[in-house]
Amino acid sequence: MSTFYVTTPIYYVNGEPHAGHAYTTIVADVLARYHRIKGNEVFFLTGVDEHGANIHKAAENAGLTPQDYCDKMTPTFTKLWKRLNISHDIFMRTTSDMHKRGAEKFLAALYDSGDVFKAPYEGYYCRPCERFVPEKELTDEKICPIHKLPLEWIEEENYFFRLSKYQNRLLDHIHKNPQFIYPESRRNELLSVLDSGLEDISISRSSVSWGISLPFDPKHIVYVWIEALMNYMTALGYETDSEPYQTFWPANVHMMAKDITRFHALIWPAMLMAVDLPLPKQVVAHGWLTKDGEALSKTRGIVIDMDTDIDTYGLDAFRYYLLREFSFGNDGDYRPARLHARYNADLANDLGNLLNRVLGLVNKNFDGIPAPTTPGEFDDEIKEMAQATVDKLDEHLNAFAFDAALETIWEFVRRINRYIQQTQVWTLAKPETKPRMGTILYNSLEALRLISLMISPFIPETAEKIQKQIGLPEFDTTAEWGRLPADLTVSRGEPIFPRVDTKQQKQAQPEKTAKPKQEKKTIDLVSFADFQKLDLRIARILTAEPIEGADRLLKLQVDLGTEKRQVVAGIAEHYTPETLVGKQVIIVANLEPATIRGVESHGMILAGSADAVVLATLETEMPLGTQVR
Repeated sequence: MSTFYVTTPIYYVNGEPHAGHAYTTIVADVLARYHRIKGNEVFFLTGVDEHGANIHKAAENAGLTPQDYCDKMTPTFTKLWKRLNISHDIFMRTTSDMHKRGAEKFLAALYDSGDVFKAPYEGYYCRPCERFVPEKELTDEKICPIHKLPLEWIEEENYFFRLSKYQNRLLDHIHKNPQFIYPESRRNELLSVLDSGLEDISISRSSVSWGISLPFDPKHIVYVWIEALMNYMTALGYETDSEPYQTFWPANVHMMAKDITRFHALIWPAMLMAVDLPLPKQVVAHGWLTKDGEALSKTRGIVIDMDTDIDTYGLDAFRYYLLREFSFGNDGDYRPARLHARYNADLANDLGNLLNRVLGLVNKNFDGIPAPTTPGEFDDEIKEMAQATVDKLDEHLNAFAFDAALETIWEFVRRINRYIQQTQVWTLAKPETKPRMGTILYNSLEALRLISLMISPFIPETAEKIQKQIGLPEFDTTAEWGRLPADLTVSRGEPIFPRVDTKQQKQAQPEKTAKPKQEKKTIDLVSFADFQKLDLRIARILTAEPIEGADRLLKLQVDLGTEKRQVVAGIAEHYTPETLVGKQVIIVANLEPATIRGVESHGMILAGSADAVVLATLETEMPLGTQVR
């Protein structure tokens, strides 16, 4: 059995957890869950950093001892991880005895290496970062590049680690192992740092009292960033050389945000080299989250309201959006309107409706899951696509391409929806065609079983709901076609993604007031002759793309059979571009051209609007250009 060890950073407890912490931890959770269903032995570490000057200051401000403050703040993280359905194996606290003993063992080994020395230090220091800023990073204004706050000048005697000694070894390791730092943009940044030369770094503080004392000089506290790195080994039982440490070290993936890669990809490996221990296999860094194009800021009120969005859409929709919307490694802009669009288009329309439709047809026409006895058109294609999707999923997750992995799964979801349409399975309930109907429905249920398996690392609660509604007694992780037992009793549970309103829509609606019956709104009637003037045609959407500066609009290219046209549709809050491509829709073909936000539109797409906009689509494929009467 292969092993897989994934870590998040340990998060400072001087503030409550935020969406950035959630994103890092959810991504690590996906990797842990995926490797478990592959049959690997997994260890998933997360936790909190409870030492350092910032924690001591926050405790003073709260009128508490540092330990009491940590005991108060740490549950805010464990409660959030529970709400986010994080499947960690250990939650590490740096105030634990296990960590203290392991850190002392590592520090003693580092001192014995001969690469630790004592010297006076003076330089510019950022208290929120808890780090000295090297001379080459200083600006004329002496401002922290991350927190944008003035730096402090500090002079004290510290212990140093000869980081400069390991510059060439680090360069050699990174060049020989190009995947050691991911993505490439982070690797190039750190190679540039190495090329410009490394300086020896301070590893202790004599002016800080809250932390772990150096075993070789108790008057000094180990610098919190140096101590924090050791948790990746102390959590495994490094101090006793225990079985978990022997099994799982070195880590497969250190997962983090991009601002702390230097500590993990340069300082941490150099320290491990000094004590002759294996290096982690990969240091992986994602970008930062923004909100509607602006940097997150509590003081400015620019925050991601996780609680409200999870309450509104459900946890799995929140997880899905974070993983599907952003290209991992780059910064990601969190937009509630896009969350709503993903929810309706991908989750409610594509997956939720597919499950409801298939279960409804099975319940109506069979006592249980029918056996596949009558093969026919399209069957082999979807079986081959199922296996190809499983294979691609592995490829995407090995490259941390979470958005591409989910899009690959959803291509299969949309293919099964088309399979239902192409076979017109609902018309096959007659005795002579019912065996074929049973085969199609079996294939659709087996596809849903495989879909539930593939989505389980990303949205685990939904995956379990699907398998329960299919009738499986326990979660099936077999990634092979044809393993779904026949004769299982399927259920018709509640929709897994019921439709919801956005807060913006609710706020925009006027308050309802009671009206006399005589004021009841009536429908304005038009003559049949006027209605006949409309030329309604069947068209297929070829491409769809956003219109810059218009959150509600999409620019569509549609095919009417005899011609292709450009149409602007106000459906961007409810459909993502990739979910529209290939759909047959009804358009008003003889509408006068209009220019909307600078884009010409030659027609109108028909859609209904209640809680959300839903396109008027077809139950059966029809020739393009067919007139709707």
